[in-house]
Amino acid sequence: MKVTTKKAALGGLAMFGAAALLAGCASAPEESNEGGGEALDYLPCMVSDEGGFDDKSFNQLGFEGLVKAADELGVEYTEVESAAETDYASNLQGLVDQGCNTIVTVGFLLAPAALESATANPDLEYISIDDTVDTDFDGTTDAENIKPIIFDTAQAAYLAGYLAAGMSETGVVGTYGGINIPTVTIFMDGFAQGVDHYNEENGTAVKVLGWDRAKQDGSFTGGFAPDDKAKQAAQGLIDQNVDVLLPVGGPIYQPGAAAIRDSGREIALIGVDADVYETDPTVSDLLLTSIRKGIDVGVYDAIIEAGNGEFDPTPFVGTLENEGVGLAPFHDWESKVPAELADKVTELQEAIIAGDITVESYLAG
Repeated sequence: MKVTTKKAALGGLAMFGAAALLAGCASAPEESNEGGGEALDYLPCMVSDEGGFDDKSFNQLGFEGLVKAADELGVEYTEVESAAETDYASNLQGLVDQGCNTIVTVGFLLAPAALESATANPDLEYISIDDTVDTDFDGTTDAENIKPIIFDTAQAAYLAGYLAAGMSETGVVGTYGGINIPTVTIFMDGFAQGVDHYNEENGTAVKVLGWDRAKQDGSFTGGFAPDDKAKQAAQGLIDQNVDVLLPVGGPIYQPGAAAIRDSGREIALIGVDADVYETDPTVSDLLLTSIRKGIDVGVYDAIIEAGNGEFDPTPFVGTLENEGVGLAPFHDWESKVPAELADKVTELQEAIIAGDITVESYLAG
């Protein structure tokens, strides 16, 4: 476990794609408390899941949002990195003991520990990334002091699936995930729906390997570590002639990228959560696009509100319409994507926003 408390300073951190996602977030204060005036008596804190804050994905994005908000407010922040699921409860208790006012938990797997901590500490504020913390499934967050920030990424993944099917020359695309949990499979399911739509419109038969919509099961590594299991999952798909690959689960895309390079074939990689082209330049040449979540901006917005005494537990659901989710630019692949296909993806986005196309997901309301 690594615990750090420090004054906010962006340093080498970049707020990637902030302006493009989560439109309508609260404005920053006109004047920062940094360097003058009465300092806020406020300590925002964050605990990662086992992926860690250097996962170049959702933990990193959440941390960047925390740093930026603390910098705006002129306050210190505390971060705690989890090495395993068994750390979650103790890490949260440690943050409570340090006097944190607002605690951000990053990831679906932290939800049970977050609920226990929030219930035991009703005067503290909690922000849950990627989970509604609705353990009794009644449609309501189980503690009034928890604000969920969640993302209907199936909508953006649908666009990525259509794009992948249009780009595939082998007629086979693939995906693999970390763990079979809703925040992972929502990407895979949306992706498969997009491929299905492409096939229906174009009379093609592009296959999706690694995810079975009917069985709601597929290829999983069992965790979120960039290990041999992740490379084996990627290699298994590449061996079946996949030429577009979607890994879902923090840094598990890194062994996938290595497997692509080892293959010597032109295989497109699709990132998730962040614009991976920007967060990890080592794989930028492989990236067709990324399916983005505005986690950084969502955390920033919620911490700014909380720091100014305006904590709002109302859940935020990121969609294409509010720009909480979306596709990253094609970057190096821009010249390879046919204009007609790019235009069609834009049309599909507009149709989803208009309600003319319904993308199925557990968050679709």
